Amino acid sequence: MNYQHAFHAGNFADVHKHVVLTRILEHLRAKPTAFRVIDSHAGAGRYDLLGPQAARSGEWHDGIERLFGAGRQAAAAGALLEPYLDAVAALNASGKLRIYPGSPLIAEARLRQQDRLIACELEPRAAASLKACLRGDRRAKVLALDGWMAVNANVPPRERRGLVLIDPPYEDAADFIRLPGALVDAHRKWPTGIYMLWYPIKERDAADALARRLRRLAVPKQLRCEITLGPPRADSGLIGSGLIVANPPYTLAEELRTLLPVLAPLFSPNAAYRLDWLAPER
Repeated sequence: MNYQHAFHAGNFADVHKHVVLTRILEHLRAKPTAFRVIDSHAGAGRYDLLGPQAARSGEWHDGIERLFGAGRQAAAAGALLEPYLDAVAALNASGKLRIYPGSPLIAEARLRQQDRLIACELEPRAAASLKACLRGDRRAKVLALDGWMAVNANVPPRERRGLVLIDPPYEDAADFIRLPGALVDAHRKWPTGIYMLWYPIKERDAADALARRLRRLAVPKQLRCEITLGPPRADSGLIGSGLIVANPPYTLAEELRTLLPVLAPLFSPNAAYRLDWLAPER
């Protein structure tokens, strides 16, 4: 995966990830008590879809562009997609897609006055961009901190309710190895938190090995959600997007049963999806 997320902004994996993110945030918003979002690898905040990097890859054409015009018309799925599409539309007042929000801006869009966001980004240019995006919002704080350290350093939050998003760049294959350890350490400190882990799928071996490691953890209620576009590619490119949600909202699995049959074929006629439990409630 290229660390510069601008090449991939708004692609099918971003849409998959951010739709699920907004569904979790909607669940947290349903109660009046405050919550906190901790975004471990937050990125630059916003991305120009007509800029040189996104234009070079063109991945957003098969992701957010396909959903942006059709999403609200998708019957029951349309209502579930609305908070996500509203967050994208807010940055594109003309109605034409140009700017895509990263996860910290999507989270910011769903915060109430009492809620807080901690967005962590170590890469200097991305961190500077992120600070500019969130400047002036007292609910949000940017930390120039290694994402893996950030998770452990920021749990449990004062609010006691909330979400930890762990979405590393996977430049290093060791990120797959580090993910289960980060989850179990954070869960030990904050067992009531919601944890959302994203991983790329280029071939099945790494994703399946991750699932085996996660199953062995003393972490109950792990929901797996994947979208794959087709078989592995000769160039080892991205063919799937995976999410693990530990301690998911009780509504999430049913919502995904509605959303996945809409999202997957929108991205590719050969797309498939998976929704299952790696670890049930204990």
